Amino acid sequence: MDIVCLGLSHRTAAVELRERFAVPEAELARVMTEIGTLPGVAESVVVSTCNRVEYYAAASNPDEALASVQAFLGSRTGQQEALARSTFGIPVDCATPEAPFYALNGRDSIAHLFRVVSGLDSMVIGETEILGQVKKAYAAASSAGATSRHLNKLFQRAFNVAKEVRTKTNITSGPVSVGSVAIDLAERIFGELAACHAMILGAGEMSEITARSLLSRGVERMIVSNRSPERAEALAAEMRGKAVPFSDWPRHLQEADILISSTAAPHPIVTPETVAQAMEVRPERPLFIIDLAVPRDVEPSVNAIDGVYLYDIDSLQAIARQGIEMRRREITACEALIERHVADFLHWLDADPAARSRPPTKLH
Repeated sequence: MDIVCLGLSHRTAAVELRERFAVPEAELARVMTEIGTLPGVAESVVVSTCNRVEYYAAASNPDEALASVQAFLGSRTGQQEALARSTFGIPVDCATPEAPFYALNGRDSIAHLFRVVSGLDSMVIGETEILGQVKKAYAAASSAGATSRHLNKLFQRAFNVAKEVRTKTNITSGPVSVGSVAIDLAERIFGELAACHAMILGAGEMSEITARSLLSRGVERMIVSNRSPERAEALAAEMRGKAVPFSDWPRHLQEADILISSTAAPHPIVTPETVAQAMEVRPERPLFIIDLAVPRDVEPSVNAIDGVYLYDIDSLQAIARQGIEMRRREITACEALIERHVADFLHWLDADPAARSRPPTKLH
């Protein structure tokens, strides 16, 4: 028995193409069951996320299985020509816009899955969301009866690998996005965030993302102010907060511990005078200001006020770059750990009685 993977990801294909091959959650069980009946395929798991769509199969005949899955997907999407260009032995990094699919088997497919669940193949190195997504895909396949001995063993091993990578390396250390940097800084200032009040000034995408991160870390009280009252009301409802007129936000600043500002103003709107007035009412409480706007919303001299901590987009991005570099330095240790698990799984696969009737596993 061999392990085959046919897929495409953010590294090889634009979102428009990934969308064509994405499998809605409601269709996962049916698609995996159908793939399991294809010539050469014994078991199957489909991983479909916004950044990747991958079809894993336990195959008695890997070449036949690849051709079967290619034909199946081609008939579903009309992308026969692009699918046909994917062949075994071509590394993922060698995929091109004309041939965006990667076809892996043997050592390559096993190592790829282990790297995926460990966050090494993600847009943000070391992110943990993909592990939960793959676990969900495997659970759906298992419930549908699409997996058996080989893929059960493979995916359970993959989850163990991901756990070991996270506990024995620093691949998840350090914030790597502006939002995560902002939240980490807020926790350094306030500790637990559950007792904090936040103000969202301007309802742009960046401030919304950061606000959601605050909500996920326990912040329950938010004030939203935006030049468009309708947008402020909508975001406030989503964040379980309250909306205030844009002309009134300075009066409510004294209530906030965290200010996220991201407006489209052509000049600073958060002045030292406004902040100083708010701090007079709350001298014992610090104020953390996250200025995500370009041009900046907050006058830099605000940072000189006692108890005020101001970070703009450049300073947040600089800290994020440090986190990314820290994670990159851990990749070698992660790859060595993964290689050991790949070798162990290949040893188990080749010792499997069902494997004795097939040629040795292909190694690329």
